[in-house]
Amino acid sequence: MKNILIVGSGGREHALAKKLNESSRVAEIYVIPGNAGTAKIAENVNLDPLNFKQIADFAKQNNIDMTFVGPEKPLVEGIVDYFQQRNLKIFGPNKKAARLEGSKVYAKKVMENCKIPTAKFATFSNSEQALAFLKDCSFPTVIKAEGLAAGKGVIIAEDFKEAEAAINKIMEDRYFGEAGQRVVIEEYLKGQEATVMVFADGKTYYPMLSAQDHKQIGEGDTGPNTGGMGAYAPTPLVDSEVQSKVDRQILKPLFNYLNTHGINFKGVLFVGLMIENKEPKVLEFNVRFGDPEAQVVLPLLENDLLVIAEKIEKQELSELELKWKDQKSMAVIMASGGYPVEYEKKKTISGLDNFSDSSNPFVIQAGTKYEDNKILTNGGRVLAVVATGDTYQDVYDNCYHNIKKINFENAYYRKDIGRRIKGVKLLENE
Repeated sequence: MKNILIVGSGGREHALAKKLNESSRVAEIYVIPGNAGTAKIAENVNLDPLNFKQIADFAKQNNIDMTFVGPEKPLVEGIVDYFQQRNLKIFGPNKKAARLEGSKVYAKKVMENCKIPTAKFATFSNSEQALAFLKDCSFPTVIKAEGLAAGKGVIIAEDFKEAEAAINKIMEDRYFGEAGQRVVIEEYLKGQEATVMVFADGKTYYPMLSAQDHKQIGEGDTGPNTGGMGAYAPTPLVDSEVQSKVDRQILKPLFNYLNTHGINFKGVLFVGLMIENKEPKVLEFNVRFGDPEAQVVLPLLENDLLVIAEKIEKQELSELELKWKDQKSMAVIMASGGYPVEYEKKKTISGLDNFSDSSNPFVIQAGTKYEDNKILTNGGRVLAVVATGDTYQDVYDNCYHNIKKINFENAYYRKDIGRRIKGVKLLENE
């Protein structure tokens, strides 16, 4: 029996804990720092996710057999390298490989070298030069903070005025902190977004089921970007033809490049795609499970996630065959009012006792905490209602009929998650 440690506090980490808790080989699960949801199935530990020494000391003292890292920042800052130096097993890419997410400039240059289909781009470390370049751009155009911005550092500017405001926000006001030292300005790609996450062990890679996230706050995909307002899996957008192109045009050249440059990628690669007329182009690479994509992909995975992690650690992924349930899944995010800008915390959440870990749908908690015998809101994206079923209509209906059972002041959720799935009838807005 194995002891497991998970680093992170969001919905992705609760989804990981839930999946690992299903394993017959898992004894204890600890989460640093966790949330009110992880506290039900694991032991939360109040440590800083970026204090690698404290986390590694805890792993040593508690005989942790495998550590899973949820968020990007510890990976980009080198938690894997630190753990490996202390002979601790950890699931995720090292600092060198994590640059694919840590630097959008580096990622774009890798794509360029590999001839991976992506948007045309230019990079700038000076706001005046960026603005001069924008004067000759066609609109809409995409402006990205180079570094980590919690999934919110991408701004689609409809005209020069919006582009100028975005440059000033990122580079002058440093709204995203050090992530705004440089910007990437990209052509705007048309089509639909999709995600393909990939297990990789440095020698072998296996794509997971595809998913489609809904990043914008408003129904009809309107308003500012968020960390994700809901998702479903698999998406019909990534059919066998598109999947073949993703493998041939993106994954093979990328992993060949990494291997020839001495970058041993172990863990999960997240490939954000824009697809138009069955032609996939890369929007971004991330180096961990997506959130909320993990919430919809992991429930359909039949394999033991711990076994996959152990095989990846030993570079024996080729010995496994990934197995998936022949079902659909959907997650609908409930957010705090005002998200993704200013929002209040410490709102009492009611109705969670209508759900259990084994119910369908079930609840994955994210921005929550347990205080004074109550579960309170503690973030922008508070929780997700997740359903699995045989059809997209089944999971859509199940999510939306049950999400009404949960309440907290100023709660907000989109009512059109899965709106692009052909044949799905959406509930009328109330």
